[in-house]
Amino acid sequence: MTHDYIERVNRVIHYIKEHRDRKLTLDELAAYSNFSKFHFSRIFSSIVGKTPMAYVNELRLQYSIDLLINTSKSILDISQCCGFESVATFNAAFKKHFQKTPSEIRADYKHSNISLLPSNMQAELSNPLRYYKKNESNFLRRIWAMNMTIKELPAYEVAFARHIGSYLDTHHAWGKLGEWAGKHGLTPLNHYFIGISLDDPNAVDEFACRYDACVTLPEGFEKKEEGDIRFKTLPGGEYALFQFYDTIDKLGITYQSIFGQWLPNSNYEADDRPCLEFCMNDPSMDEEGKCKVDLYVPIKPKNAA
Repeated sequence: MTHDYIERVNRVIHYIKEHRDRKLTLDELAAYSNFSKFHFSRIFSSIVGKTPMAYVNELRLQYSIDLLINTSKSILDISQCCGFESVATFNAAFKKHFQKTPSEIRADYKHSNISLLPSNMQAELSNPLRYYKKNESNFLRRIWAMNMTIKELPAYEVAFARHIGSYLDTHHAWGKLGEWAGKHGLTPLNHYFIGISLDDPNAVDEFACRYDACVTLPEGFEKKEEGDIRFKTLPGGEYALFQFYDTIDKLGITYQSIFGQWLPNSNYEADDRPCLEFCMNDPSMDEEGKCKVDLYVPIKPKNAA
């Protein structure tokens, strides 16, 4: 199964190279890869070592260097050839990456025989899948098979409070939800408290990441929106369960390992549903300050892709 994932990511890489002169979106790349749109960025990042859009940007910058030193094209023409929306955007991205403007790099090259493209960047872009090969022997890979369990979950009616911002600050949403849930007699003893990270922080700016703090509702519960509390249905279906117990900052590593190590070596695809983080303890009450989370990753059989 690993070979299939690498093959599909490699197709996306070739697609990016062939279309680097125009605007590319995550949705377009996900559709071309035939991976779930919801999880494509995590899969790509876990295998390549950088997000799809970071790879697109670096590939374009590499190409711009070639045009700067081997052609007489104007900076405006080069920015357009490399798929940047404007010359200002191109100049800003270029200077941020190379610490010099395109014009300065061109001038420097005329007085030097030294390659201006960092060798490590060139190697990474020419063979991006080496990241996966380098990390595929990681000890985490050897234990995923023993720690992942396939489960069927029902659909859940939930109330939720949404947080937008860093995932390290989701306690704000939990505070709002907890206060509301307490008023309605919804406690961890008889209801599930579920966190949903709706965005990949590697692909979305930290300030824009969305997170829903949810609590399951009893049958017949009267849904009346109050303040920041809203309602929705979480889809049921087949999920892969990993029981996480560590500090919250390690949860991102867990996602990367599941999508980059376990999933490619399994008989499953990530399905187009959000991952569910069932909160099984209160970290503030844990002796080591650790979170106990039952992490459910939505899956479907490989042949159903």
